[in-house]
Amino acid sequence: MTGLAGAGQPAEPPRPPGAERPPVPESSGVDLARVALRAAKEQARARGAAVQQRKQARRGGGLRSGAGADGRDPLPLGAAINRLITERGWETPAAVGGVMGRWPQIVGEDVAKHCVPQRYDEGKDERVLTVQCDSTAWATQLRLLAPRLVARLNEDLGHGTVRMIKVLGPGGPPQRYGRLRAPGSKGPGDTYG
Repeated sequence: MTGLAGAGQPAEPPRPPGAERPPVPESSGVDLARVALRAAKEQARARGAAVQQRKQARRGGGLRSGAGADGRDPLPLGAAINRLITERGWETPAAVGGVMGRWPQIVGEDVAKHCVPQRYDEGKDERVLTVQCDSTAWATQLRLLAPRLVARLNEDLGHGTVRMIKVLGPGGPPQRYGRLRAPGSKGPGDTYG
């Protein structure tokens, strides 16, 4: 045999060239009924699908909960916060906020007792971390440590996150006005700032 025979059907013998195929017998009533039933079922399925689509469109797009995960499923709090931070583009400010929470581990306990991060400004190309110190000596010390501290912060947060540290000295005591003050005097301002 040269050709493959169908399941349960004998292979047709080869025909000489020019010979015609034998005529196919016409379908009987049972066969026509089967064909008509199949066509009617397909049409009914198509109409049912169209009606179902219209119903789903009226209900709001046909969003149905099912066994599979989708964007409407409840999330753990940490995952929900991470998704919110990513969607809003708050990655850098959130990372810097984490640094402010870990300030003593980054700069050391001694420096952290006297120097506290105040804010992070992410302007056009600024990216400045402002730190308030409680004395001029600690402000000077932090200014000397600033390049190493910027490198340490960028190592932790990503390159270029902090470009500069702005060190603020202590605020002076409240200004008192009275009989023994010279006009325009800032008081003991020579030891502050």
